[in-house]
Amino acid sequence: MKTRFFGVLLSVIAVSGQLGADAPAPPQAGQPAPAFSLPSGEGGAVSLKDYKGKWVVLYFYPKDFTGGCTIEAHNFQADLTKYQSLNAVIVGVSVDTVQSHKDFCAKEGLNFKLLADPELKAVTAYGSAMEYNGTKMAARNTFLIDPEGKIARVYLKVSPAGHSAEVLADLAVLQKK
Repeated sequence: MKTRFFGVLLSVIAVSGQLGADAPAPPQAGQPAPAFSLPSGEGGAVSLKDYKGKWVVLYFYPKDFTGGCTIEAHNFQADLTKYQSLNAVIVGVSVDTVQSHKDFCAKEGLNFKLLADPELKAVTAYGSAMEYNGTKMAARNTFLIDPEGKIARVYLKVSPAGHSAEVLADLAVLQKK
């Protein structure tokens, strides 16, 4: 009985490892940030290289107009001047459309860029793709990118409520080094 149980357990582990093998792992601190170019809700494409020389708070979120995503966006907006004083920009990415982002920014008073990634290119490159009820979307992950384009800090499965304050505190510490 024990042998059969361990055999089944090993099979489950092997299969789950294979299922996750296709999805890239999120980049780690110290690695170059994956390049991207995505359409903005403001029109035109936005690329990571546009922010060379600045700190970038690149946050992935599941869906415009949902509770947690709205809380997270409001907190980043409330702290926007603090980020700007630290030479940092905030860039949000989800699989929503450009029009959805425009509507979300207008309704919620957001003054930072939201990028549309319906093909999950950047979402996948940053190991942030997930599926919920059969729909592919971005997981709630954030990457703090330094002015040279390297990942300085990785936040996975973040809680929207206190996340902006956490990123601001880390940014201030990293800038003192």
